[in-house]
Parts: sequence; C-alpha cells; structure tokens
Amino acid sequence: MNFSWISTYWPLLAAGAVQTILLLVISVVFGFVLAIGLALAQIKGPRGIKWLSRCYCTCLRGTPLLVQLWLLYYGVGSLLPLIPGLRSSFLWPVLREGFFFAAVSFTLNYAAYEAEVLRGALLAVPKGELEAARAFGMSPAQVLRRIWLPRAVRIALPTIAGEIVLQLKATPLAFTVTVMDLYAVAYKIRQDTLLVYEPLLIVTVFYVLLTLLLTRVFKVVESQVPVRR
Repeated sequence: MNFSWISTYWPLLAAGAVQTILLLVISVVFGFVLAIGLALAQIKGPRGIKWLSRCYCTCLRGTPLLVQLWLLYYGVGSLLPLIPGLRSSFLWPVLREGFFFAAVSFTLNYAAYEAEVLRGALLAVPKGELEAARAFGMSPAQVLRRIWLPRAVRIALPTIAGEIVLQLKATPLAFTVTVMDLYAVAYKIRQDTLLVYEPLLIVTVFYVLLTLLLTRVFKVVESQVPVRR
C-alpha cells in the first residue's frame, strides 16, 4: 500500500469532503421541509393535491436517482442558457454549476422518500392526543406545530436516521455531473497516480466514520426525546 500521495492531495480531499457534507446537509434540510408539505398534502389536502403529491412520491421513488440527476443536468441544464438575460444575471454563476443540479436532484429525491416516512408517522400519532389538544383550545396550526408533527418525528426518528445514511451513500453520484466531491477527488487521484485501492480506502473510511457519527448523534437524540408527552 502506498499512501505517500496524501501529503500532496490532502487539500483536494478536504475540499471534496466538504462538498460531500454540503450536498448531504442541503438535501436533507430542504428535503425534510418539502417532505412535511408532501406528507400533509396526502393526509389533509384536497383530492387534487393528494393525487399530485402521491404521483410525485411514486415517480421519484420509482425511478433511479441517477436518471433524475441526468434529466436535470443534461435536460433542464441545457435549456437554462436559452432563457433571455439569465447568463448575465447574478444567478448564472450558481445555475451553471453541477453542484446546483446535484443539490436539487438529491433534495427532490430525498423529499419523496421522507414524505412517505412522515405520512406513516403522522397517521401513527394517537388520535386521542390530537383531540385533547383541540379540546384544550389549540388551533389546527398549533396542534400541528406542538403535538402532531413533533410526535410524528419522534416515531419516525430511527427511520429518518436510516434515510439520511442512505442519502449520504448516494452523494457519490454527483461525480457524474462534474461535482468534485470526495469520490471525484479519489477518481482524479487514481488517474494521476495509477493507484486504485488506496484512494478508495480513504473514501471508504470517510463514509464509515461519517455514518458512525450520524448514527451516534441520532441515538443521543432518541435518548433525550421522551416517548410520551
């Protein structure tokens, strides 16, 4: 095993790790917010909104993430330059980067999976707790914010942790749209040094350590959140 190249490539490795973590954080945070709306739409929304939400979740969960990413990057991305004035706007430096399309694709895909998790968790909250909150005089928004959603998140917490780990393992797909994440850096190192296993071992260790950190954080959160109110 030869790891002498690390001293030369460690800045690239660090930058790639940051890109990977950023993709994970952006997709999980914004995807979770979108998932709440999708889950509520399926439970409480009008018939048309329910149908649209279910179609969205079914389509994105039923197609490979790589296909979705390429459709956005090579499809929508090729159409953006045709919009008048976009190239000269302040948005263009962001919209022309593969990172933007990867973040959007990962966010939309994560939201579809998480919406189904939250939908089941929202339906699993005991109806007596919601009725008690309404009897106490809470508005529908207060019931959702103080009782319904927190209880659902607590119920779904182990599944949410697993979904975040799966999302982490999906981030190397960003490499296919020119994003220099950690896997892309390992690929560049392999091309430069002709070393195959050593860069991949570094990537493996990073993902394993980050997974252990995530699972540990969620175990601590689960132990701190009471099961009943």
